[in-house]
Amino acid sequence: MSDPRRPSVLFVCVHNAGRSQMAAAFLTHLAGDRIEVRSAGSAPADTVNPAVVGAMAEVGIDIAAEIPKVLTTEAVQASDVVITMGCGDACLVFPGKTYLDWKLEDPAGRGTAAVRPIRDDIRTRVLNLINELDQGNRA
Repeated sequence: MSDPRRPSVLFVCVHNAGRSQMAAAFLTHLAGDRIEVRSAGSAPADTVNPAVVGAMAEVGIDIAAEIPKVLTTEAVQASDVVITMGCGDACLVFPGKTYLDWKLEDPAGRGTAAVRPIRDDIRTRVLNLINELDQGNRA
């Protein structure tokens, strides 16, 4: 289970190769160890989208070594906040968790230029999430 003194967030998208990777990287980078961070996909890809890796490198965050992970029951149960990004019915739902659905464009098949606005939108949402969690609102 997560540390009771700090909230735990799980980002979920289909392939865990774009949106959820960017969100997890931003939350880790911006919140440090104040928030436990996980990401997963309902049908994970083999690798993180290279355009996403490039877009994150532009803002000084290296996710080149990240590997898409499969969504597990344990990851959901261990998280206080679950943020979905287009995984639909494949996302597991448990009572007592806070669920948010971030409607974001899928960066799959797009170049770095097209990923930048998605990246910037995710950064803004992550900053808002940090503020809410720091205030104890649990999103």
